Amino acid sequence: MSQIPECITSEPEDDLSAAAAPSTLLFAIATGIIIINLFAPQTLVGIIGPSLGFSESGAGLVAMASLLGYAAGLFFLVPLADLMENRQLVLRMLVSALVMAVAAAFAPTGWSLLIFLFLLGAACSAIQILVPIAAAMTPPEHRGRVIGNVMSGVMVGILVSRPLASLIADFWGWRSFYAVSAAALALIAAVLALRLPERRPLATASYGALIGSLFQLLRDEPVLRLRAFTAALMMASFSLFWTSVALRLAQPPFSLGQSGIALFALVGAGGAAATSPFGRMGDRGWTRIATLVSHLIVLAAMALAAWVGEIRSGHPLTLLILLGVSAVMLDVGITGDQTLGRRAVNLLKPEARGRINGLFVGIFFLGGALGSALAGTAWDFGGWVAVCAAAAGFGVIALVTALSVRT
Repeated sequence: MSQIPECITSEPEDDLSAAAAPSTLLFAIATGIIIINLFAPQTLVGIIGPSLGFSESGAGLVAMASLLGYAAGLFFLVPLADLMENRQLVLRMLVSALVMAVAAAFAPTGWSLLIFLFLLGAACSAIQILVPIAAAMTPPEHRGRVIGNVMSGVMVGILVSRPLASLIADFWGWRSFYAVSAAALALIAAVLALRLPERRPLATASYGALIGSLFQLLRDEPVLRLRAFTAALMMASFSLFWTSVALRLAQPPFSLGQSGIALFALVGAGGAAATSPFGRMGDRGWTRIATLVSHLIVLAAMALAAWVGEIRSGHPLTLLILLGVSAVMLDVGITGDQTLGRRAVNLLKPEARGRINGLFVGIFFLGGALGSALAGTAWDFGGWVAVCAAAAGFGVIALVTALSVRT
């Protein structure tokens, strides 16, 4: 097979590194804004579903569509970064995302919305082209820190997406969220058009060869397979919880409206703070123990959430605080596993870092899509307890897998 080298920037790396510090903030903000589109539907399923004729079990498809589209984009669009000039590719994908956000705002039927959200998610995979650009603008000894800082923007975007979407929907309806998103995407595309450097690949292979190399990398790299698998399981737990919790919060004793659900979702943003501590634990050689701890935190979070959700006679505020604690614990556990996994796979084959990163994140988001799709079914089957049990089940599989392999 022809060698498929990593992209190079059109300017010397030493010159680019001088701009790395302010650019890191720009990249973090950009990725945070883009990623919001993938997770906002989780908190909106309770109002999107009925408005477009979905049943409670079918409403989970709304949350699944954008995540599945994002995974597809990672597998089939992000590899284009090894063939096309990256700045133009990113801008074209952002314009496509903008168009799909506008289409979602005016979607006439449930099935048309699912199509638009899938395509929106695919276009949002531009995030994983921005991350290597940020790394290339930084000296090698600081790349880990820069990647971590940029990914903190992603995590904040994920965690803020739910309260933001709920607040906008409460004031102006769920369609308005996608109108606001389109405006934000237009703004960030305009800024990036001015600030992104050119990054040209040294293409020596066809698109087909690039796609084929993804399967070869997955076959040849056991660390990639392990970390992507456990990350996908953790993401399934995450999506199960956050797709269903709005349904539970709307019931007694909480009886929250969309604004109250937004405030609850905001507490989960505290989980983003776990990115840096888990990254430092990985740097100190504590990857295995830190991974196990992250999985145990998820199991404890689901046990607490199931217990709180079944109490009907306690004070609503006390129960809401306890449920909020479980949400923060869940987000800390998922963030920890994801951070450690990303660090591990970024140490593999520097010449294939972009494709390895795309594989890791793509499989990760397939887990998220699976969790979202199962949320409605679990809710119909056994309510909140069934949701928590299913989320914990994914956590148990991840824990057993991590225990069985030493990395």
